Amino acid sequence: MGAHRLLVLCLTLAAAAAAVGQRPSTVTVGALFTYESIIGRAARLAIELAVDDVNADTVVLAGTNLKLITHDTNCSSFLGTIEALELMEKKVIAVIGPQSSGISHVISHVVNELHVPLLSFAATDSTLSASEYPYFLRGTISDYFQMHAVASIVDYYQWKQVTAIFVDDDYGRSGVSVLGDALAAKRARISYKATIPPNSEEDVITDVLFRANMMESRVFVVHVNPDTGMRLFSIAKKLQMMTSGYVWIVTDWLAAVLDSSRSRDLNDMSHIQGIIFLRHHTPDSDAKTKFISKWNNVARNRSIDSALNSYGFYAYDSVWIVARAIDRFLNSGQQINFSTDPRLHDSNGSTLRLSTLKIFDGGEQLLQQLLLTNITGLTGQVRFDSDRNLVQPAYDILNVGGSGSRLIGYWSNYSGLSVASPEILYRKPPNTSTSAQRLYSVVWPGDTTTKPRGWVFPNNGQPLRVGVPNKPSFKELVSGGTGHDNVSGYNIDIFNAAIKLLPYPVSCQFISIGDGISNPNYDNIISRVSTNHLDAAVGDFSIVRNRTKIAEFTQPYIEAGLVIVAPVRRENSSAWAFLKPFTVEMWGVTGALFLFVGVVVWILEHRTNVEFRGSPQQQVRTIFWFSFSTMFFAHRHRNCSWAFCANHMDVRRADHQFKNYLIQELNIAESRLVPLSTVQEYADALNRGPKNGGVAAIVDEMPYVKIFLSSHCNFRIVGQEFTKEGWGFAFQRDSPLATDLSTAILELSESGQLLRIHDKWFTDPSCGSEDSGVGAVRLSLGSFWGLFMVCALICFFAVMVFFARVCWQYSKYSSSEAVEPVDATAVTTVIVGEIQPTKPKPTRLASVKELMQFVDKKEEEIKKIMERRSSIKDTRAARSSDSSEKKVLADFKSFR
Repeated sequence: MGAHRLLVLCLTLAAAAAAVGQRPSTVTVGALFTYESIIGRAARLAIELAVDDVNADTVVLAGTNLKLITHDTNCSSFLGTIEALELMEKKVIAVIGPQSSGISHVISHVVNELHVPLLSFAATDSTLSASEYPYFLRGTISDYFQMHAVASIVDYYQWKQVTAIFVDDDYGRSGVSVLGDALAAKRARISYKATIPPNSEEDVITDVLFRANMMESRVFVVHVNPDTGMRLFSIAKKLQMMTSGYVWIVTDWLAAVLDSSRSRDLNDMSHIQGIIFLRHHTPDSDAKTKFISKWNNVARNRSIDSALNSYGFYAYDSVWIVARAIDRFLNSGQQINFSTDPRLHDSNGSTLRLSTLKIFDGGEQLLQQLLLTNITGLTGQVRFDSDRNLVQPAYDILNVGGSGSRLIGYWSNYSGLSVASPEILYRKPPNTSTSAQRLYSVVWPGDTTTKPRGWVFPNNGQPLRVGVPNKPSFKELVSGGTGHDNVSGYNIDIFNAAIKLLPYPVSCQFISIGDGISNPNYDNIISRVSTNHLDAAVGDFSIVRNRTKIAEFTQPYIEAGLVIVAPVRRENSSAWAFLKPFTVEMWGVTGALFLFVGVVVWILEHRTNVEFRGSPQQQVRTIFWFSFSTMFFAHRHRNCSWAFCANHMDVRRADHQFKNYLIQELNIAESRLVPLSTVQEYADALNRGPKNGGVAAIVDEMPYVKIFLSSHCNFRIVGQEFTKEGWGFAFQRDSPLATDLSTAILELSESGQLLRIHDKWFTDPSCGSEDSGVGAVRLSLGSFWGLFMVCALICFFAVMVFFARVCWQYSKYSSSEAVEPVDATAVTTVIVGEIQPTKPKPTRLASVKELMQFVDKKEEEIKKIMERRSSIKDTRAARSSDSSEKKVLADFKSFR
């Protein structure tokens, strides 16, 4: 009995083991798409061919047949949901499709509950995220990348505004949302959104395009469905929107339409001349070529009118992705089992048959196998990144011309725009720099190769709303009023002159802001521009950081840095005016410093420099002379250099209490600031001064100061501009008018008209002279004659000492005039009586020439001559003495 039980147990375990290792003979996969659609017709045949190839393969799913069940979603979310539920009843373990993003949103909720992976080959909506729909996988490129490609094209041609035309469903709205973010990253924006309801009639599309044409942007991005998109261009041509100046950028739906047309209708092609469109980039390969040939042969045999498009390639690869994932799933020992969800049951009388919907127990494991896909398909490398997007997304960029289209470049997430294929760029380091972006030339609508400007002034009958400040003062700059003829001033003249240079007409309506009694708040005016209450603001608006955050400014048309104005106080000049820049203490310290410098120089130089050697008295004199002369020139001695700048004179006598303002970098106490608004208030406050309730100085922008000084010549600008600012015209952010007016302002500057307008408003002959009124006090010769006198006396004293010394030396030189040396033998024979009397010496100052020759000689040479003469004289005296002695001895002997 025990042996019998043991035998039964062994047989049971063997049967279970065999069951575990046994692969199913058939696995069922579903497919959801719209049969009669441009994408569906290409995808249906591609899926069938892929299933045949998988079943014919001896490696993938060997011994297991892949069964495909397809359902038609009929381009309806409602019908698509019903078809998806019916498909789930047939216990499919994976679903390929659907092609519609809207249906994918609905069906994704179903597969999430039933744990059936959903792999779509055409749902490009970027909002189909893995976090919300964990069982959804996208087997094609997300619109996230397509919209970034469109933004790169817009940025490449430097357009700042686009009009988005899109179908009003999940697919259209999500695509345009991503486009807005992508453009914002490029400093561009969607200026107008033109929504087209799904399945719209012609009159609805006409109305949408008419309103879009009234806007200023001429760059249109079209993101609609392939089956209805061509009607849009037919209507656009009727509205004259396919002519010169327009730009049309179309997403990949148009590529699907054109690629699917076996014989293109020339009439339809005439509607889309000059547009740019995108197409999925699929690299060329032998497998791709064979598949295209096979697809065309089968389509021809089945009398299929349409041709293959890129979505057919993704549909074919999707089947292989699923097949390989199932193969790995089965190879890992997993079984295909379904279980009942207790939450799904039929209520009393219900005919929905919810109980037939089963949960795929191995759904999570199959999903993980799908995410591990890494194959090379017809579309290139097929692999999912961490966000479940296909790696290496890329697009072809094409331009319609004649009866076809031509390739003008590529876009890839790896290197942006290029004329080299992505496969070449993948072998190089990524380079998305602006200089690396390139496209071939484009033939734009209207058969022109000139890049369209991308916008025009809005053709909606509304003039440009220009805000003008109406204030009580400085009306030379801007004087507000009502209407175009009641505004004037420097700013208005510049604006009107620039508007006339624009290559298109712009009508303006000037709106006065302020009551003319008090100054309006300029920041509030700029805010009204940013909130679309105004289109522009013209006036004395400084371009400062906080304003540039909310508005777009033109090129500055005038410098408006801050300067300081103070009253000029005339003071009679004296002979000792040069002493006034320094106080007595300062002069004392300066003199002591120079003396100290002289001592230091003597310490450093006296051992090596002969000029600093000699007797103690001579060295002391050298130190004092060096210290004094340092104030006026630089001494150049070996290993040292000394210099002093004597430019300490203040040429304008002004009150300098504003120094505290400068030292604190404009961060002074608010109690010390006095607001002034009119020219007369400026003058009164400066004339009264701070002790009488006025001000010491005024800090204002240069244009205001110029106007003020043109009629008040007793004030002057003190110092230089200590900020660098300018005035510009304010527009809404990214307004192309700001760029065009900046160019116009540069043209005004180059032509000299800007300067002529400036001189018209800022030149006043009554104050044209520097010396008018109480002009600035100039330091004349009388202010320095004391300094000159001191220098002259010192120089005269030094010259007198020099000449006195020269005269003394010349006297000694003359008194020791040289005598010719005689031969020694002759001298011994000369007797005293025979000595002839010497010739009389010439006059000491016999001639000026002799004196000048003496002065020209070096002092060292003079000393040597005098020493030689003294030596000769001593020699003669000695010889004469010897001769006299000998004569006396001789006489004495004869006397004896």
